Amino acid sequence: MQALYQLSYSPLFCSARFPRRRRQHYTVPGVQYQIGFRLTPVRGLMSAFVTLSAFPVFPAARRRVPVAAGACLVSFTAFWLAQRAAHVSMIDLMVYRAEGAAVRAGGDLYALRATAAHLQPTYPPFAALLFTPLTLPDTATLRTLATAGNLVLLLVFVRLSLRLAGHTRAESVWWVAAAAVWCEPVWTTLRYGQVNLLLATAVLWDLTRHAAGGRGRDRWAGTGLGLAAAVKLTPALFAVFLLITGLVARLRGGDGEPWLRHARGAAVAFAGATLLAAAVLPHDSWRFWTDAVFRSDRVGHAEEAANQALRGVLARLLHTPDPGTVWAALAAVTVAAGLAVAVAAELRGMRAWAVCCCAVTALLVSPVSWTHHWVWCVPVVLVLWTRGRRAAALGTALVFCSYVPWWVPHGAARPELHQSGAQMTLSALYAAAAALFLALARAATSLPGRRQGPGVRQAVTKE
Repeated sequence: MQALYQLSYSPLFCSARFPRRRRQHYTVPGVQYQIGFRLTPVRGLMSAFVTLSAFPVFPAARRRVPVAAGACLVSFTAFWLAQRAAHVSMIDLMVYRAEGAAVRAGGDLYALRATAAHLQPTYPPFAALLFTPLTLPDTATLRTLATAGNLVLLLVFVRLSLRLAGHTRAESVWWVAAAAVWCEPVWTTLRYGQVNLLLATAVLWDLTRHAAGGRGRDRWAGTGLGLAAAVKLTPALFAVFLLITGLVARLRGGDGEPWLRHARGAAVAFAGATLLAAAVLPHDSWRFWTDAVFRSDRVGHAEEAANQALRGVLARLLHTPDPGTVWAALAAVTVAAGLAVAVAAELRGMRAWAVCCCAVTALLVSPVSWTHHWVWCVPVVLVLWTRGRRAAALGTALVFCSYVPWWVPHGAARPELHQSGAQMTLSALYAAAAALFLALARAATSLPGRRQGPGVRQAVTKE
């Protein structure tokens, strides 16, 4: 109070530059005050009425953030209690722990059968190296740490998704995270103790640090992509996307070096992590890269309702556990079309569309994309919403929050091979949402007047 009283004598309020009779907002370091009357004649009353005359009016964002953070905390707490009430096993986390134990014991990693479900390791050997610290805490502590860590990662992932979408309001991170934690891919990621949020965060961190085709040199460019691909191969498509973008930019007479440099960084990070794993685990590395990597049956049954990749959709549609060449042909067409849209968006400076197109393409063409892999629905919905596609955004959010893949019969008896038309439709909605997003992205890149990426403006001008 005394400080505010002394402040009334400062030149800030006495200077002729500041009108005295109008209501004004004057800002001092850290606090904003709203003054509604002349201060000079009432200095004698300042000490008595300082709280009325100079009550701090914080910026609107500062008032909104605590409310949003409180709502997010309530949502996360309810989520944590719901997970405990559901007695989630975090079965995948237990597999990761078993892999780490196998590495420490010098066992045969890819001969391992973990948990009562006899699950097999499916990730490259570098992932098993990263899993070794999971053997240190007991399982109860590990589950708690994994849940807390994934909730923190969700906040970071949402923040990066909003940055990708060009939305900068701080409170939005809390509100979006409070809702996103209940969508099916995020729920099942935490339910199983999966690494999806970690990998998606690494990819988004890498791709949102600079503008599309930025010219500045960055020694860390590609690191997140490369390490994510070394843990799980699906993110490698982002490096392919960057490579193709750079080559197309060059063919058009522009400067493709920023994208090519980014792709090289990802390749170097991937190679370094893979070679490190080969040096530490030579036998396991040889077995994975010459055998296990080609055996998609190690991951699970293609026809399972939880498999929302094209291969799963086709397996259920054709009533066969192996759609074979039909899937291979459709996947080839899809990856070509998806990358074409992503590259077109990137070269027009539309990185948000480009990144999400690459993500959903990778999920579609992967042999198996379990529902918890689809955490990319968060940036997809945000991009649709911020680009004015409100109906599509709400529809997509509804699909991923409806838990619809679990509405259809599923289980060890493989009832998915005998689905009706309605059941097949319900169990294909994730893939349908991805296809819709690609179509909307294609339409967005076709609109005239879009900004071109660095170096491509010159190429287009020459044409």
